[in-house]
Amino acid sequence: MNLYLRYFDNETLVFNVEEAIAFLRSLGEVTVTRNMENDIREYVASNVMFPKRYKVNPRKYFIIIKTTAATMRDFKEKKATKQAQDNNAASNDSPVARLNSRKDGWYEGEIDFKRVVLTPSTGKHEYRDTRFVARCKALSGADCYNRIVDYLRTRVDNRSQFPSAKGKKFRFKYLGMWK
Repeated sequence: MNLYLRYFDNETLVFNVEEAIAFLRSLGEVTVTRNMENDIREYVASNVMFPKRYKVNPRKYFIIIKTTAATMRDFKEKKATKQAQDNNAASNDSPVARLNSRKDGWYEGEIDFKRVVLTPSTGKHEYRDTRFVARCKALSGADCYNRIVDYLRTRVDNRSQFPSAKGKKFRFKYLGMWK
């Protein structure tokens, strides 16, 4: 894993932590402390792929980005990130890919939504968290979600709020092929 570092107009692509620390020391404005060195080493050793921002003084920062790019040109043209995205798209482990993968059969879908109900004592409406579980024939997890929401829209107040199929408030499992 290579590291891209930038501090205003100064930027570099280095291949290890020692080169990164040497670059920061060469800047002059950045004081590299032992804590900063340890923090950079922990960041590089971790699985975190998000850019890391370090405060130099109250209004100045430098950033470190992990990359698989071999040259600065590859990094600037974002070739390394495209390869990583292609690898992620190829793996079918993501929840969105699982949701959209076509597999005809029976599904059990569970949705937690905000249902509008009338409170008899006050005569006012309020939102209540409601869980709804159904088994249905569907072509995919997304189709299961659409069938459940279409069913509920005809049976609850139209002000009720339904979560996204991609969120944590919708769960489904494939039960098997229909006969």
